[in-house]
Amino acid sequence: MNQEIEIEFKNILTKEEFDRLKNTLPFEKAKVQKQTNHYFETENFDLKQSGAALRIREKNGGYTLTLKQPHPDGLLETHATLTTNDCESWISGTPIAKENVFHQLQELDINPDDLNYQGALKTNRQEIRYLDTLLVLDHSLYHGTEDYELELEATDRAHGEKVFHQLLTDHEIPERETDNKIKRFFQARP
Repeated sequence: MNQEIEIEFKNILTKEEFDRLKNTLPFEKAKVQKQTNHYFETENFDLKQSGAALRIREKNGGYTLTLKQPHPDGLLETHATLTTNDCESWISGTPIAKENVFHQLQELDINPDDLNYQGALKTNRQEIRYLDTLLVLDHSLYHGTEDYELELEATDRAHGEKVFHQLLTDHEIPERETDNKIKRFFQARP
């Protein structure tokens, strides 16, 4: 089964903070990657009630279906690769069976046929390696909303937390309660 534990730290940024980080850290060497997250949910928000989220990420001409679930160390992500036709089927309401993701959905007592396409969030992303972590700047657009975000991904929670807090302190950025993209997406829905 293609799974991983994601340990990440997030902070919403102002445009000025975003530009400052972009100009003071070595992001000039980082290519801007365009990606689109296509989100799915049931009519009764069963994924949300389970603390889970389901998306297809479209990036570099490829498609990855990802189910995110709560895990004591972060988030458990279950992945499956999709073809263009698979993605189109999912979006049009006919989910293509992917054994590992479907198994996890069954564990949550969610029928894949009950999932509905909710829309897309587009992100321009830049990534750099930073003190044994992955540092990410995201500029996202969804439902007429625009936001800026700093993400730091680490393999060790204590190290990631230390680097994250020091980075915010060094750049005089207040730590802000930051919802994940899918929650922000649903909150902004018309």
